[in-house]
Amino acid sequence: MDAYIIGGYRSAVGRSGKGVFRFMRPDDLGEQVIRHLMKDFPQLDKSRIDDVIVGNATPEAEQGLNIARMVSLMGLDTEKVPGMTVNRYCASGLESIAIASAKIHAGMADCILAGGIETMSPIPFGGWRLVPNAKVAKDNPEWYWGMGLTAEAVANQFKV
Repeated sequence: MDAYIIGGYRSAVGRSGKGVFRFMRPDDLGEQVIRHLMKDFPQLDKSRIDDVIVGNATPEAEQGLNIARMVSLMGLDTEKVPGMTVNRYCASGLESIAIASAKIHAGMADCILAGGIETMSPIPFGGWRLVPNAKVAKDNPEWYWGMGLTAEAVANQFKV
């Protein structure tokens, strides 16, 4: 199966720690990019999207907790599209596109949103700590569950 890139999007660029985006969360930026893509491609039914793959070199603090899943949830308004965060440091975004292409070529997926997300303002060099998005956590605390709680929920739901 052939794989195609149908669009390319990015947020604006600002100065780290001093620019206009210094107080903007990376998951909010990612949400805006996905919403823009979906607006530009109204014929793309989100139920056709098999995965959201996002590269991120510093997956912690505001960029932690599987940011690909967070921007999938926030940008697509559905819990049916999974998300996978890839860390290949400076090549993370490119690697996510390569993984998406390989999955499509292998017949494992038909439509994947892929790219990268990184913001240097809230994450100091060397990392930080987990900081959930308050507006999301208030109504959807389960979105921030770790793998242990998620495994328990899956086991209960599917009786395994």
